[in-house]
Amino acid sequence: MRRPIFTGAFAFPGELVVDNFAGGGGASTGIEAALNRPVDIAINHDAEAIAMHRANHPETRHYCENIWEVDPVEACAGRPVGLAWFSPDCTHFSKAKGTTPVKKEIRGLAEVVIRWARAVAPRVIILENVEEFQTWGPLAGDRPDPSRAGETFREWLAALKDCGYSIEFKTLVAADYGTPTTRKRLYLIARRDGAGIAWPGATHGRGRPENWRTAAEIIDWRLPCPSIFERKRPLVEATMRRIFTGIRRFVLENPRPFIVGVGGRMGCSPPRSVDRPYQTVTAKIDAAVAVPFLVRHGHYSTITGAGLHEGCGAGTFRGQQLGAPLATVCATNDKHLVVPFLAAHYGRGGTVGRDVREPVRTITPKDHNALAAAFLTKYFGTCAHGQTVMEPMPTVTAGGRHGGGHIAEVRAFLLKYYGGDGKPDQQQDLFGPLHTVTSKARFGLVTVAGEAYEIADIGMRMLSPAELFAAQGFPGDYEIAPDFNGKPLTKSAQTSCAGNSVCPPVARAIVEANARAAA
Repeated sequence: MRRPIFTGAFAFPGELVVDNFAGGGGASTGIEAALNRPVDIAINHDAEAIAMHRANHPETRHYCENIWEVDPVEACAGRPVGLAWFSPDCTHFSKAKGTTPVKKEIRGLAEVVIRWARAVAPRVIILENVEEFQTWGPLAGDRPDPSRAGETFREWLAALKDCGYSIEFKTLVAADYGTPTTRKRLYLIARRDGAGIAWPGATHGRGRPENWRTAAEIIDWRLPCPSIFERKRPLVEATMRRIFTGIRRFVLENPRPFIVGVGGRMGCSPPRSVDRPYQTVTAKIDAAVAVPFLVRHGHYSTITGAGLHEGCGAGTFRGQQLGAPLATVCATNDKHLVVPFLAAHYGRGGTVGRDVREPVRTITPKDHNALAAAFLTKYFGTCAHGQTVMEPMPTVTAGGRHGGGHIAEVRAFLLKYYGGDGKPDQQQDLFGPLHTVTSKARFGLVTVAGEAYEIADIGMRMLSPAELFAAQGFPGDYEIAPDFNGKPLTKSAQTSCAGNSVCPPVARAIVEANARAAA
């Protein structure tokens, strides 16, 4: 998605466009692309998020305040409002909350929509939230009362209708609109100008004009991936088990590996599917085979032989191919990536892993240059198996430990298998303790194009904020590390902004459809 260049006629001429709960600017970016004009007013209480928004939307008037402290009449100064976007905090509605106590004041943030409707009567109102927003109801103590689920939501809808609005709402998946993530959200459109409410048609997916964009697109394959066996603080057993489950499913048992280019300028040629012709063969080995996938896991994980189950918090997690959109980007970055390396095996000299960006080692009469495989895994939530990089990326979340992210990249280093009799008799169960890494096959046998390889090492790294913003569909030139109090915005703050953001392509599609209806 390209950044808009504001030329020609603007949509909603003479009317204000307001982004409430603006965050780092996802909704604003989509709105501006749809309307060919800047957002006039952006409101958010978080100073770090406003710093990012201000850096990317300099023509916007920013309010770094509690949403309830901004008077709509004063802010609009008598000008009519054409569009008001609202993305109130969704964490206290989401199923990821599980049985954790909720806060009434946060669950009630959507009431600000009624305040704006009564005070300045925007022509079009759009709200984005999790699907569970429809269950908004009274609390029994500090938890939702299941017997009254949806009661407050229905009252809220009635109040909005009393302000003269016609209303429609439905759930949309970001991957269907050109975003490489499976993030699913409820969108509500309300109009009071008599024009019909319009919903954009899905453009991506099976049987549609374009295929889903994939998680593989957003991975920066140039970044290093340190060994999980050389960490100062060892990974916990549950995390190791998830990693090995994913390797078994998507590396050892995957018949269609993912080819990752390692040649070309700066060693960054684009990934290629095994379904496409191989690139020109040169004197250098400039391609590695990888079988990448994404894995989501967390505090309440249930591990089975099938892999990691899908779900944020109390749900289940499902892995995915990197060739499909990434699963929903949430407020907690809880995804890991497992990716490719080249390694060399020199007889008694042992095994030395190498970054795929580096030149291939000396070519000898025997093939000692090995391959690597990749996938993503989550630190938190529940998860049973991963996903390959040929699918959209799972949900990206905002907070968390480990440098502000929960999604990690895992790389399985593969070496050419040289058994005495050529049989994989030394392979061990991936669910048992790992044997000492030696020059003999220990971790599992992988067959690539008829050639046998062993897994010699496994690396893991957290996904970077830039990758998470790419998964959400932000343009490549979006500034995610602006100055904040004299220093670049921290990675944890960047991750939070990504996980809390609206996917710009979805916002663009919805606003564009309704701007045409208003014309």
